[in-house]
Amino acid sequence: MDNESQRLAQQSMAFVLAGGRGSRLQELTDIRAKPAVYFGGKSRIIDFALSNAMNSGIRRTCVATQYKAHSLIRHLQRGWSFFRAERNESLDILPASQRLDQENWYKGTADAVTQNIDIIEGYAPKYIVILAGDHIYKQDYSLMIKQHVESGADVTVGCIEVPLEEAKGYGVMAVGDNDRILDFVEKPSQPPHMPGDPTRALASMGIYVFETQMLFKLLQEDAADKNSSNDFGHDIIPKLVKGGKAVAHPFGRSCVLGGLEKAPYWRDVGTVDAFWQANIDLTDFQPELDIYDNAWPIWTNQELVPPAKFIHNEEGRRGNAVSSMVSGGCIISGSQLERCLFFTGVRSHSYSTLEGVVALPYAEIGRRAKLTNVVLDRGVKIPEGMVVGEDPELDAKRFRRTEGGVCLITQSMLNKLD
Repeated sequence: MDNESQRLAQQSMAFVLAGGRGSRLQELTDIRAKPAVYFGGKSRIIDFALSNAMNSGIRRTCVATQYKAHSLIRHLQRGWSFFRAERNESLDILPASQRLDQENWYKGTADAVTQNIDIIEGYAPKYIVILAGDHIYKQDYSLMIKQHVESGADVTVGCIEVPLEEAKGYGVMAVGDNDRILDFVEKPSQPPHMPGDPTRALASMGIYVFETQMLFKLLQEDAADKNSSNDFGHDIIPKLVKGGKAVAHPFGRSCVLGGLEKAPYWRDVGTVDAFWQANIDLTDFQPELDIYDNAWPIWTNQELVPPAKFIHNEEGRRGNAVSSMVSGGCIISGSQLERCLFFTGVRSHSYSTLEGVVALPYAEIGRRAKLTNVVLDRGVKIPEGMVVGEDPELDAKRFRRTEGGVCLITQSMLNKLD
C-alpha cells in the first residue's frame, strides 16, 4: 500500500450491507442472516468484508443489518469491539429502525444508506465504500479508492468475470475504453456475454466507491423518486451509467494474493453446494484461498477454547484426520476424518467414519456414524450408527439434499425422525 492509497483509506468509510436474507442457503439462514453464516473453521462470512476494510486502512465502518440480525449483531459486539474512538476508529451497527418514517424495513440497498445519512455525516468521511457483507475474498479497497479519485468518476464499481449461467444473479456490465461502464443491467434473465467470449459475463461484485457528498445528492434524488426501488443495482448505478461517469474496477487489480494463492479468489457462497465446496476447498494441499496469510489476517471473534484433541490408538478405533481442518475445542475420539472441516467444539465419537463433512460449532457425531458430503448445522447431534451419503432417496426424505448431492442436516430435521 503506497502513501497516497493509505491517505485516501484514512479519509474513507466502509458501509457494509449485511441485511441479506440468504434464502438459497435454506435452513442455514433460518435463525441467522447470510453474513452471519459460519465459514472457514472459525469465521463468519461478514468477517471477510470487515477484515478487508481493516487491512486496507479504513477505520470507520458501518454495518446495516435487517433480517434475523441477532447472531450477527452479537458476533460484531464480541469480535469487532476493538475499535477505539480516540484513534478515530468506529464500528456502528445500524438496524432498520423507523429512522425516517413509520416503516421498519430498509426498502433497498440504497435506502439502507439513505436512512443513515445523518450518522455518516457525523464522521464526515470524504469517500464511502459500499460493500456487500456476504462474499468470500481478500481485496485491498485502498487501491480501488485511488483509482476512483484519479479517474474522476462519479462511481467506481468492482467487477469480476463469472460464467454466463451464473450472471443472472448479479449486475452485468459492458465496459469500454478507460474502464468506462457503457451499460449496466441488474440480474438480467438473459445476461449479455463479454465481447469475444460467449461463456463469460462481467459481473458487479456489489462494491461501489463514491465521493460522500455526491452519494448523498444521488440518494436524496432517488428517495424523492416514487418509481425507484431505492436500490444501487437497479436504480443508482444505471442512472450514473446513462447520465454520469461510471467506471469499472477489475478485481484482479486489487485482490490480495498470499504465498499460496495463484489467482484472484472470490466466491458467493449463496447456495448449500457452494457453501460446502468453498469450505471443503480449504482442506486442499494448496487451497485457492490462503487463510494462513499473516500479512492479511481475517479478523473474527476468538473463542477461548482448548486445543483440538485426538484420542484412541487401536485398530479400527483411531482418532485420525487426513486432509482436514480441525478447530480448537474439538475432540476426535476414535473416529476417521478425510477432507473434513470442523468448526469450534465439534465432537466425533468412536468408530465413526467421516468424509467431506463440514461441521459447524459444537456439532456432535455419535458412535459408528458414517457421513459423506454433509453440512451439520450448529449444535446438531448425529445419533449412533446413522448413515448419510449412501442412499440418495432416503437422504432426500430425511434431510435437505442438494442437486450436487450434499446433505444439510439441522437438529429440527433429526427431531422429526424420532
